[in-house]
Amino acid sequence: MKISTDLIRKLRKETGAPVMRVKKVLEMFGDLPAQAGEKKAKELLRNEGFEKAAKRSMRATSQGLLETYVHHSGKVASVVELLCETDFVARNEIFKELAHNLALQAASQGVKDAKELENQEFIKDPSQKVSDLVKDVIAKTGENIRIGRIWRIVLGE
Repeated sequence: MKISTDLIRKLRKETGAPVMRVKKVLEMFGDLPAQAGEKKAKELLRNEGFEKAAKRSMRATSQGLLETYVHHSGKVASVVELLCETDFVARNEIFKELAHNLALQAASQGVKDAKELENQEFIKDPSQKVSDLVKDVIAKTGENIRIGRIWRIVLGE
């Protein structure tokens, strides 16, 4: 398998792993066909990111943002509190995208709390759980992130 800078860049973006780590992992799977090596490398890097995320789980999360979503019908809305360690990460586009996806999920699925939300399959990609989305962003940002309070409002209820 040929290791190109584009492949390194792609895996770095998908996993949040450092460039040198991505390169070393790709070299480990260099004897496999290109797609198989890339798949194995991505899997290993994601698992490493999940392990790092687990170590960060006890860090305080006093920053974050509130994200709202209103269904196009105007009859269902949700607010999700997404918490992180620093305001720097709270302003990050990856963090904001996660918050938006969580608010969309909460509006469409009618969850009561963060635990229920995390255990659901992600509506945009049922092969992933919502908790996996959060872990991916933890791995990419290097901070603890957790879902706080959730509100869902339905017109007339």
